[in-house]
Amino acid sequence: MTGVYGFHLFGRLLDNPKYTQRSDQFAKRVKEFFTQPNSLLWGEGKPNDNRSGRGLLPVDLGYNVEESLNGVVLYALEVDDQEMLDLAVKTLNGHLEFMLPDGAWDNSWGTRSQKWSYWGSRTSDGCQPAYSLMAGYNAAFGTAAIKNAELLQRCTADGLLHGGPHYVSHGVKPCIHHTFAHAKVMALVQDKMNAMPKVDTSAPLPRQTADGVKHFPELDVWLAARGPWRATVSAYDSIYKTKKSGLLQQPTGGALSVLYHNKVGTLLVSSMARYEMVEPLNMQPQPGDDFPLTTRIESRTDDAWYTNLYDLKAEVQTNDNGKAIAFAVSTSLQDESRQTAEGEPSQYKLGYQFAADRVTISAESSSEKSSSEKAAPRSAALVIPVVSPSGEPVRQVSDTRIEIEKPEGIVVVESNVPFAIKDTEKGRVFNMVPGMEAVPIIARFPQHANQQVVCHITVI
Repeated sequence: MTGVYGFHLFGRLLDNPKYTQRSDQFAKRVKEFFTQPNSLLWGEGKPNDNRSGRGLLPVDLGYNVEESLNGVVLYALEVDDQEMLDLAVKTLNGHLEFMLPDGAWDNSWGTRSQKWSYWGSRTSDGCQPAYSLMAGYNAAFGTAAIKNAELLQRCTADGLLHGGPHYVSHGVKPCIHHTFAHAKVMALVQDKMNAMPKVDTSAPLPRQTADGVKHFPELDVWLAARGPWRATVSAYDSIYKTKKSGLLQQPTGGALSVLYHNKVGTLLVSSMARYEMVEPLNMQPQPGDDFPLTTRIESRTDDAWYTNLYDLKAEVQTNDNGKAIAFAVSTSLQDESRQTAEGEPSQYKLGYQFAADRVTISAESSSEKSSSEKAAPRSAALVIPVVSPSGEPVRQVSDTRIEIEKPEGIVVVESNVPFAIKDTEKGRVFNMVPGMEAVPIIARFPQHANQQVVCHITVI
């Protein structure tokens, strides 16, 4: 996709037709790489046309919007290819569905989410060229370019763009790659300012005005919106693999991979199940313990970890009655080898309910026992890491109520069972994906049968 524009540029600057001819050859194939029905660019996999167990192609939002689609747009505008411009509008609209109201790219589910930095992807360039230059086709494209640039600014300190919002609060040094890559496209945008359409934030982003639930069948990902809440649920099973890396597991298994509130911002995010430096020269070591940020059910023993985050076959059902959106997830707890624990219940049901005044997360064992009882294994727990940078006051008001004080409001987490906050050196866990801190709240399953764990999240 980048070569389409690159070869055309070389041919024009060097006055050498062999480069422009190669560009034309590439351009004829561009349209082959977009999904139906949402025109998402696919190909970020190994091999690039690999089909998952669900028959899904590899799609990565971060690299698409920050790198590949820039090349398509720059070429289409340069040669005035109307067919490619029409395709560009469709695909930019499709990808824009995932931008959060604060300008973040929700790549929680992507095949290369191991490089998710919240604002984009670690070693790509930035979404500003494509979205600003195409703002004349959809004013919301301009909103996306500006809001994302503002987020980049909020993640910048001492002249360097940091790989996530909480590097500074957790004392993590930035990689310089983010800065020079994004400075490059900002320079490109400045260079093309005279030819740019009107770019402002007058048009809202899709997720600013969304209401209801939308399924992306080419991903098995759902976006939900009700009142001030925005959420992402993923059962996407396209796994990015390399010869040298271990298991690269982005959120799946019906995981609630993002929860956002219009007043206080992002409350739940997600990470790899286990942090893996897929590209050691382009990724930073995980500081401290590797604690996943994805909300999950898990069961831990001395030598094994079982969680729904490894389940590639979870079933997700949704319902919207106009007041609340409900998700029902049937999943199982598995280890990295996709094996369940012998002699322990492994089948679970997860529930998410999004109403205007609260979000409810529930979990229960659904394994059948000879006595028809449903008891969870002794170590089973619902883990809810709530995003919160160091410095925000955290109060455990009671065994079943925790309050986190943010500048814009108080986040209240309540449960029907006692809570525990994992003991950490800084009072937070931090994960390089997507560079955020969180309060690690753990609700253990009771040891008697037929018991749900139910947690409510509200903002006051």
